[in-house]
Amino acid sequence: MIKRMVIMLIVIGLILGGIFGFQAFKNRMIAAYLANLKSPPQTVSTITAATSPWQTTLQSVGSFNAVEGANLSAQVPGIVQKIGFEDGQDVKKGDLIVQLLADQQISTLQQYQASAANAQIAVDRDSKLIKANTIAQSQVDSDLANLKAAQAQVSSQQALIDQYSIRAPFDGHLGIKLVSLGEYLAPGTAVVTLQSLDPIQFDFSMPQQALSQLKVGQAVTATLDAYGTQTFDGKISAISPLVDTQSRNLTIRATFANPDRKLLPGMFGNITVVVGEPKSYVSLPQTAVTINPYGNVVYIVTDKGKTADGKPQLVANQKFVSTGQARGDQIAVTKGLDAGEVVVTSGQLKLNNGSPVIINNDVQPSNDPNANPANPN
Repeated sequence: MIKRMVIMLIVIGLILGGIFGFQAFKNRMIAAYLANLKSPPQTVSTITAATSPWQTTLQSVGSFNAVEGANLSAQVPGIVQKIGFEDGQDVKKGDLIVQLLADQQISTLQQYQASAANAQIAVDRDSKLIKANTIAQSQVDSDLANLKAAQAQVSSQQALIDQYSIRAPFDGHLGIKLVSLGEYLAPGTAVVTLQSLDPIQFDFSMPQQALSQLKVGQAVTATLDAYGTQTFDGKISAISPLVDTQSRNLTIRATFANPDRKLLPGMFGNITVVVGEPKSYVSLPQTAVTINPYGNVVYIVTDKGKTADGKPQLVANQKFVSTGQARGDQIAVTKGLDAGEVVVTSGQLKLNNGSPVIINNDVQPSNDPNANPANPN
């Protein structure tokens, strides 16, 4: 009985030993395989980092408005007797825009003028008589008072008649007429818009932190979707002394020369304010920089020499960098990268630290510093 028990235990021990031995052997073989297993090289595009001059700028958006602009309207009710302009015409200050029918008011003026003339005759006559002491001084004083009252009536009536003539309050460019001959106009009815177009203003906002970088006379550049990449140069003409208590922004006004009238009031645009002197930074395509919660990362390609078969052995490694402003397709690297280092510009999503790579630069991401987003319209 004991002998059988011993034999059984020996058999069980041999079986368990075989199992554990096989498992240990398998683990050693797997470890050896993994140790010799290498990731296949990933194909990437690269660029050699280089420095370029960067002009620090502030960006904002805003809209153009006329230095002088108004919708001309009637002050008094009346019927349109004459239209003195054509659509889109240039006018000078004082030019007649619309004349309202004022026959009754003119008749009243003539009546007042006759009364004033009669009062003048009385004053002239009594001024001679007072010298001969044939009338009292009070009569002369009364005549003078009547003359002044009559002249005041004439002036008042003339001012009323002038309100029936709508005239240009400043030099400018007229829009499209909104009235017709014979039409009755109520007070305040707009007849046409008048805008001065050269120069023209551009209003935009900046956070209060930018105030120390702004000053009157500073150069600005504006772009509009209507004109693609064309730029318009202007200067800051005024800075509001009041900061908005809700947004903590302040309003800036720039002035642009507009001789060809490409810029119109109400147009929306982007504006760039030039700040300080140009500086040199390493510039990369924006696609080369990967943003993650730990910071901005680029992949640097280094040459590890030759492989056993004589091929170059290139490896990509992560490098944390600090970035600055962007312009077009480029971004400035302010810290962490030196000129001359080879940086991966595309394909980095497939990489890890130490990944072998193959460089193929037949297709490169855009690296235009003046690129603008395509206009969907």
